[in-house]
Amino acid sequence: MSNFNVPTREEVSANNQAIFDNLEKGLGFVPNLYAYFAKSETALGDYLALQNRKSSLKAKEREVVNLITSQINGCNYCQSAHTVLGKMNGFTDEQVLELRRGSAAFDSKLDALVKFTASVVENRGKATPESKTAFFEAGYTEVNMIDVVVVVGDKIISNYIHNLADFAIDFPLAPAL
Repeated sequence: MSNFNVPTREEVSANNQAIFDNLEKGLGFVPNLYAYFAKSETALGDYLALQNRKSSLKAKEREVVNLITSQINGCNYCQSAHTVLGKMNGFTDEQVLELRRGSAAFDSKLDALVKFTASVVENRGKATPESKTAFFEAGYTEVNMIDVVVVVGDKIISNYIHNLADFAIDFPLAPAL
């Protein structure tokens, strides 16, 4: 198969139609990524539950994890979506690009987080001792480490889905690095 289509509301189950309606109310539209998950009876609900779970990480910290993970995995869809979300959470355009490049000179704690996350993703969970030490010395805890890995897992799921299906990006395109 070379052409993967995003289903319309009418092409998904009644359960997923209800989720579409809630997304439409909350976001004003159903992002193509979420719509694509709805091809599966349970994937969209499961993914949203994972994505919206409580976390020890602040929203801005989750965006750091999302941006660097999506950059490393080469997912243009998630880079674009999280550029928008990163800016909604207070990052400037320049800071978003810096995060995607793997550093945060503007904030030492976030710098430790972005470098730790990059090491986790690049080394398939076997982060370098230096990145772990810097992460903990920056004030992060083991609970934070667990939550970083959960957010990485969430983002890997969406990165891989888009990288496989390559459906249209319905966010302003993130600048290429």
